[in-house]
Amino acid sequence: MKVSKGVEMLELEFNGSIIHPILLWDQEMAVLIDTGFPGQLEDLRVAMDKVGVSFDQLKVVILTHQDIDHIGTLPEILQVCGRNINVYAHELDKPYIQGDLPLLKDGHIANPPKGKVNDTLKDGQELPYCGGIRVIHTPGHTLGHISLYLKQSKTLVAGDSMYSVNGILGGIHVPTTLDIEVARQSLKKYLDLDIKFVVCYHGGLSKVNLKEQIQKLY
Repeated sequence: MKVSKGVEMLELEFNGSIIHPILLWDQEMAVLIDTGFPGQLEDLRVAMDKVGVSFDQLKVVILTHQDIDHIGTLPEILQVCGRNINVYAHELDKPYIQGDLPLLKDGHIANPPKGKVNDTLKDGQELPYCGGIRVIHTPGHTLGHISLYLKQSKTLVAGDSMYSVNGILGGIHVPTTLDIEVARQSLKKYLDLDIKFVVCYHGGLSKVNLKEQIQKLY
């Protein structure tokens, strides 16, 4: 689903539910925010092809956090694209993504996905890609969970800091959040942003009365 020019909310199906990696692109490159579950490489290819973006254009992967539905296809992407891909994540989640430590919530899985993180991110950092991407450290769901503010389209990529249902923000998903109080405090960081769209990995796009909705969640 198109969010704005050069911003696409992908829709990947897994076991009856839909997840939403985000694809950004311009004339120079493409950026993928989160990668889906293991084994969804072909689903990603098809979804990118539908919006006219070749897999060859992909130069950057940004991971909002370490959960398996976000990092799952990273090893396959690295295998296909090799050194042409720069992988970003917060430093607190980097060792879990790389396999140096067992995944906090998916540690029971045999042979979990893992891949090298080239660059670590910190709160307030801005990446120069596709009109500018601001990093917001929003811990709670995991230690190193980040959200991303796409400056050009005023889009907040919320990762798993919130979920939504039919365009309405539903707040924190308590069963999968490591620290509820920290997660609530993280939501307050959004209020200083000029937000036109919010995309939740689980639930998708919200675009009505966003500031008022967020204020009710913490």
